[in-house]
Amino acid sequence: MNDFASPTLVTEWAPAKVNLYLHVGPAGQGGFHPLDSFVMFADKRASDRVGARQAPHLKLHLTGPGARALKSPKGNLVLEAAQLLREACGRTMIGASLVLHKDLPTAGGVGGGSADAAATLRLLNAMWEVGFSLEALETMGAQIGSDVPACVRSRPLVMRGAGEQLIEAIAPDLPAVLVNPGVPLETRKVFRRFDKLAAVHAFEHRAPPEGSDAASFALAVASYRNDLEEAARALRPEIGRVLTALSATPGCRLARMSGSGPTCFALYDTESEAIEAAARLSAEEPRYWVRPTVLRGSSTSGPGMRAS
Repeated sequence: MNDFASPTLVTEWAPAKVNLYLHVGPAGQGGFHPLDSFVMFADKRASDRVGARQAPHLKLHLTGPGARALKSPKGNLVLEAAQLLREACGRTMIGASLVLHKDLPTAGGVGGGSADAAATLRLLNAMWEVGFSLEALETMGAQIGSDVPACVRSRPLVMRGAGEQLIEAIAPDLPAVLVNPGVPLETRKVFRRFDKLAAVHAFEHRAPPEGSDAASFALAVASYRNDLEEAARALRPEIGRVLTALSATPGCRLARMSGSGPTCFALYDTESEAIEAAARLSAEEPRYWVRPTVLRGSSTSGPGMRAS
């Protein structure tokens, strides 16, 4: 049964968040690490999907290839976001029957749970006719997780602070392939290993990369880094194998880990190169989660990636 076939269901995409680079400073007060990162968001080929219809109470149904990893709707960020929005607008009696089609890997370094929460906020804000601004939804989302405000906006952004400082950025569309080796990796464990390794790079905010097309932008991104990659690879050696496989695909401009891993990405000049690379990797490693996509640039992205 297709849960999204019903004409009464309104839906929203929850796209993967990809960190093109991630610079991390040593832990400060409260144990938080200062960050400097450039993030972009995938198209619907690398995305979860949230659906909702009017109902007297809040309930959530999980579906899709990643649903089993979530185990139970209880405690899911989709429900948390719905409850938060309901309380914020003071209409605690309204409800919704929610569906989450989970395709993004859990604990995969692409902000899947945060994207789900952000999509829920946007979707119910419209369905319930709450009328909160995008900025209000971002502020609300920060109560759920530090990545949620960026996912609410779903545009090329520079993230700083603990992730709460968002700066609009310019980027072209970037054909890409996302690959996860099929293993979860908890962010807190990666940061713990990062702290044990001690920072090898001086932390500073850098001006974001520039480039008018995919090739020049990828070349600019190559001069940045992901400071968590060494720690993540120590915990999950599979990451190194994924990066090697991505680097070997024809047309690959750059292969790097996203966020705290283990999902990795590669950038290409054309979408056809990305599709061919994804097909090759899927055939070579059928256990991998592999998705060709386009990271949406500043002229094509934005909140409310409403599904058809």
